Amino acid sequence: MPELPEVEVTRLGISPYLIEQTVSELIVRNASLRWPVPAIAQNIVGQRITNVRRRAKYLLIDTDAGMTIVHLGMSGSLRILPRNTPIEKHDHIDLVLENGRMLRFNDPRRFGAWLWYELPEEAHPLLSKLGPEPLSPHFTPLQLQAALAGKKKAIKLCLMDNHIVVGAGNIYANEALFAAGIHPEAAAGSIDLERLTILVSEVKQILAHAIEQGGTTLKDFTNADGKPGYFAQKLHVYGRGGETCTACGNLLSEIKLKNTGYHTYKIYYQSNTSNNKYPIPTNIDSFEVENGKALVYNAISEVSYKEQANGNPNNFIYVP
Repeated sequence: MPELPEVEVTRLGISPYLIEQTVSELIVRNASLRWPVPAIAQNIVGQRITNVRRRAKYLLIDTDAGMTIVHLGMSGSLRILPRNTPIEKHDHIDLVLENGRMLRFNDPRRFGAWLWYELPEEAHPLLSKLGPEPLSPHFTPLQLQAALAGKKKAIKLCLMDNHIVVGAGNIYANEALFAAGIHPEAAAGSIDLERLTILVSEVKQILAHAIEQGGTTLKDFTNADGKPGYFAQKLHVYGRGGETCTACGNLLSEIKLKNTGYHTYKIYYQSNTSNNKYPIPTNIDSFEVENGKALVYNAISEVSYKEQANGNPNNFIYVP
C-alpha cells in the first residue's frame, strides 16, 4: 500500500503538469472503486486546476468550483501521459487536459477512490477527523502527549492512528520508535515528554528523508512505463526480524501486536429493501467493540460502511 511518502512524491511529480491547466474531459471507464465514482465528478470539466495538495494519503486537486479527492488505495498509481496513450489493463480514469496531456489513474485492486467535493475540505467526512500532518508545525511533543494521555494501548498502534497523527504507517512507525529508543509495546500514555520529543523529531526526520529519497529514485511520472511504487529505503528494523541490529549487533526479534479490545470480522451490510447481504469493499476489518457495537477504526472504512448501509448502523451484520 502506498504510504505518505509515496503519495507526497506522487503529488510532487504530477503537480507541475496539472497546476494552471484546464480540464477538457473526464473519462471514467470503471466507476466501481472503493466507492462508486459519482456523476458529479464531471463537474471538474472546464475548470482550471489551481493547486494539487495532500492531506494524509488523499490527493486534493483544487479548482474554483470544488476539488477532486483521490486515494491510491492498495495498488493505485497516477501518471502524466500524452492524451492518445493506449489504454492498458486497470486504467480506470483519465483526467484529460486542454494542452494534450492527461492524468491517468490505474488501480488493479480497485481499493482507490475518485471523488468530488464542493464544500470546505474540513467538512468532508473523510478529512474532518484526521490528526495533524507529521511534517507540519501542528505535530508537536505537547500535542502528541495530550493525544496519548491516559492511553494504555501500545505506542505503535497509537502512532498509526490517523486521528492522532497521519502518515506514520507500519514502516515509519517501526523505524521512528527504534530511532527514539521506545519499545513498540510500551503503553502510550506512560511515555514521558522527553522521550516523546525525540519520537516526534524522528518521525519528522524519517518521513522527510523518505520523501527526499523517493524524489530521486521513483521513475519519471511522464514515462508510460514508469509506474510509481515503493522506492528503495535503508530500513533499520522493519522487515528485518532475525537479522542483525544495526545499532547493537544483536539479532532482531519480530513482535506481532494485537489490538487489545479489537476483533476481526467479515463485514456485510443488509439492504433496506431486500434480504440480500452485500460485502463491504474494504481492506480494513478491525473494529473496537463498545457496548455490543463495532466501531470502525479507520476513517475511510467508517464512511464507506455508513454510506453503503444508507446511514443506518443497524444494517451492519458482523460475522466473526
